[in-house]
Amino acid sequence: MGTLRGISDPWEVYETETSSSSSCDAGQNACTQEELKLKHLLLLRDAFTRRTTSDRGSRRSWRGARKKGGGERGMSLEEFQNALSAVIGPDSQSGWLERVFNEIDVSCDGYVEWEDLCSYLLQQCRERDHTSRPRGALLNTEPLIKHCSHNKQEPTICVVAVPHPPPLRYISVSKRGLLTVWNNRLQVLKTLELAGDPAEQGVNRRMFRGWTTDAVYLPKVHKVAIATSSRDLHFIDVSTASCFEDIHLFGFPNVPTSLCYWHDIKSPGGRSLLLWGDEKGGIHLLWFLQLQNGLFESPFTEDNVPQRIYMQDIGDHSRLVSYQHIPTVHQEPINRIIFEPHTDLIMTSSGSDASSVVIMHVSLRRKPYVWRINKGVTCFDFSRSLNLLVTGGLDPAVKLWNCFMTARPVAVLHGHGTTVLDVVIYQPLGQVLSYSKDAELRVWDISSNHCLRTVHLQFPCLQPGRAPEHGNFPFLLVAPPFLSQTPPHILVSCRDYLARLRLEKGGRGEEQGGGGRQCHGAPLSCALYNPTLKQVIAGCDDSSVSVWDVETGRLRLKITSAHGEEEITCIALDSSHRRLITGARNGTIKVWNLLNGLNLHKLEPVTLSDVTGVICLHDNQLLAVGWSQQVAQYDIKGAKDVFVRADMSWKSGQQHRADILVVDHCPALGVIATGSHDGEVIVWTLDTQRPLVRLRRATHSLTTPPVDALLFLQRRGGDKHWRNTPILLSSQAGGIYWWSITGHTHTHGQFYAPGGEKECVLGLTSDQENNILVTGDTAGCVQVWDISQYALCITQEPSSSHPPLLQSWRAHEGAIVSVEVLVYTERLFFLSGSVDGTSRVWTGEGGHVGFFGQEPQWSLADPAPHHTSRDQVNNLAEEEKEEREKKIESESDPSQSSEVTGQTSDLFSGGPGSPEEWIYEGPVEEAPTPKSQTGPVGTEESPAPSHAQHIRVSQCHQLYGDIQRKMAVRRERKQVFGDINVNKLFPIGGLCTPFQALAVQDCQQVFLPEDLPMSPWMQRQTLSCVSEAGLSSLQLSINSSEQEQEAT
Repeated sequence: MGTLRGISDPWEVYETETSSSSSCDAGQNACTQEELKLKHLLLLRDAFTRRTTSDRGSRRSWRGARKKGGGERGMSLEEFQNALSAVIGPDSQSGWLERVFNEIDVSCDGYVEWEDLCSYLLQQCRERDHTSRPRGALLNTEPLIKHCSHNKQEPTICVVAVPHPPPLRYISVSKRGLLTVWNNRLQVLKTLELAGDPAEQGVNRRMFRGWTTDAVYLPKVHKVAIATSSRDLHFIDVSTASCFEDIHLFGFPNVPTSLCYWHDIKSPGGRSLLLWGDEKGGIHLLWFLQLQNGLFESPFTEDNVPQRIYMQDIGDHSRLVSYQHIPTVHQEPINRIIFEPHTDLIMTSSGSDASSVVIMHVSLRRKPYVWRINKGVTCFDFSRSLNLLVTGGLDPAVKLWNCFMTARPVAVLHGHGTTVLDVVIYQPLGQVLSYSKDAELRVWDISSNHCLRTVHLQFPCLQPGRAPEHGNFPFLLVAPPFLSQTPPHILVSCRDYLARLRLEKGGRGEEQGGGGRQCHGAPLSCALYNPTLKQVIAGCDDSSVSVWDVETGRLRLKITSAHGEEEITCIALDSSHRRLITGARNGTIKVWNLLNGLNLHKLEPVTLSDVTGVICLHDNQLLAVGWSQQVAQYDIKGAKDVFVRADMSWKSGQQHRADILVVDHCPALGVIATGSHDGEVIVWTLDTQRPLVRLRRATHSLTTPPVDALLFLQRRGGDKHWRNTPILLSSQAGGIYWWSITGHTHTHGQFYAPGGEKECVLGLTSDQENNILVTGDTAGCVQVWDISQYALCITQEPSSSHPPLLQSWRAHEGAIVSVEVLVYTERLFFLSGSVDGTSRVWTGEGGHVGFFGQEPQWSLADPAPHHTSRDQVNNLAEEEKEEREKKIESESDPSQSSEVTGQTSDLFSGGPGSPEEWIYEGPVEEAPTPKSQTGPVGTEESPAPSHAQHIRVSQCHQLYGDIQRKMAVRRERKQVFGDINVNKLFPIGGLCTPFQALAVQDCQQVFLPEDLPMSPWMQRQTLSCVSEAGLSSLQLSINSSEQEQEAT
């Protein structure tokens, strides 16, 4: 974890990240620029000038100047409303004017100046221009490039995607007939070669001696058809991991140059069509009539060789195949062919000027459409929904055509300097991707005809002054509806290299989760409630921030790429609750305007590692903690600059010996608490910036669980009668530990909150009066505890009993990362956010209000719909439980249940006599573990009700797998310091010792020889060993008498 303090430019991390963008609710208020014209701005400037002149020297102005830090006072809210009403008109709504004032008042001091208004209008104009500008489809300009050494320096003709059997595979076909099978990370899985002509004599009869021209994947039958210059087709069976050649169709009159395949998705057993164009400009149609019976008639044979079918004997397979030939459609070889099934149109292209593109009906009863383009066409693509034809050729221009207007193109896109080799239409974003012979990739916007991005692919085979060799089809687009579960991407081939580039998903529905169940589109990492604006704010792993109206569940603000592509790790509010502070995994911290989504400040990063917590003090002083193990300070109170420097003058310096994971603040006592990965909790005083007390749970094991959450009971901390009682709660491995920070006794209680074993509590909150405690665990369950009388009596021995459990229910399918208590119209509600991508609202009785982003929206003011039927919820719980058990029966052991019941738990497993040492105290009980819970004090468990259909458990398993992989990567990062890997060293406590600075080689497996020599003592004992398995059963110890006898 390298620090940035010694780097000359610590802001470089902000310059290299992807720029953020925000979108506000269109129906919330009208745009300010649309209301204010130039004449209005001139009148407003005069009003600000008159106000400053009239108040200059007055006592009130002097006080305002002191408030503004010595400058001239601006307008207050009332004055601003009067000035705008006089300029725009009296019909302006006061609510809209107040919102505009709050958006302009960035410093939140209640005054705005003319410069503030100008800066706000300029920022809003820039943001509007940025959001209206279409985004390029490419997400990354540095693709993943792999070398296909199996090609033997021959170019790759084409690449096909094979989705069955899962996972996704690619098959690249070289010019000499060498096939390479890749996984989705472009790692080679298998290689094979096309079979040669068995009629040839000699040693070369099994070698393929022609050139490949094209290949296409045949779904349903799971084969890949490969066309070659030997005037034949090779069908490769890819239904299993071991690919092999299955059918050889040979004896064509001409060389097939381009392939296309279509099958009816809605009728799997219906007809399918294989088309190809040949070197003479003709079109061939091969209809497969009964796919369930195979492509061709296959006689029984015991020979393990491909079935050979002569094209002239195709009539022998008339029960399964129908053949049609359309000659001389073009005067030159056909280089592209597409079949449009909705209108039964065949589209072909060639390099001929007289017939560059031809669109004809498959029945030949209609007059074809013919495009005559200078220098012909090398590639084209067609979109039926856009009614658009895109062509590229020797003329280095991309042309857009109406599919029924052959006279002139709709638009001509200039930019390429060499021949355009391939084009593809990316419909989700309405863009065209084109690729030229000099390895230049361009992204064009169809609506504006502008080039959005140009990428020069740096293939290692490129040489200055020489054009690289390409195959006939360098593009492969993988996007919905072809593969709906795979992120869209494109493969580009150049000679014997492959490049993969990720593409942007299109559509608002996809950005917000598509179906509605996953309303955020990505796992949540943090969430909080803004009581001032009545909003719920959620941060996600995809670096997006969503702001929701808690009254209706409507999305008010969406910030995408808030920290580039880095996941958001923590969020907090400033003292005015109008600014949001976000921290990310790469150490960056940003301040946002919650009303319009503008990025106000970028704080200097301390390290390149996670920022795990940010708190805001009453004077807008920020404290940030994380993997740096330090406390960084920032002052945003009167900051005018975008970049704010970090203050690392925390007096105590670095006190934690492990990464800081959580932080909380108690304003009444003027203290903060931080918890680290080694289980230590440090309480600091803000006045002296020094540790007040250190708290640690002792344990008999070698390691202490990390601190997952911290919570100050603010009501108890603010009452002088309760300050000696436990006011600080920590969560470690599912146990809730109660601490006091004053007096001689610091531990007063502990209990295990989750209902299942080996669960953790990540969400911890309480109401304003500290009467209830709400916990959310990794099993997706919420528990509500009555703590109004818990641990109020100070005793020498900590309490090990549970507080009364009021409510408990299954709230999410994934782990809960945040819970909040909110009061709306004097009614109590609960908020829960989970890694399953949803954040939900619940009533105080556990009734489900809804999840943010659902349709229809709810109304918290109406209590009628919020009383969920307990019987209905239980029925849904049973159905989801059965479905879940069936799904995971073959994947995991379902013996560990994560179901939660509304009952109090028994005492800890150790019992009263089980000792455990705590810091500052005598022996207490061992760490709590769950047992059977007794005492029916709550309600039965109730899972979240389904909106349309029950949640598919497989999606949750995928989320769990992603989270587990992410946590494994984080644990690995924690154990690696430069070239030293702690995992390979002897663990001595939790510190890095000098022994760990030594280079330790990995252990190698030792194989014993079969003729292992036996000592005389072993022979007398009739011991023998000829294998490694037998070595473990030998009795090799020698007592003293035997040792003396052996010596003699």
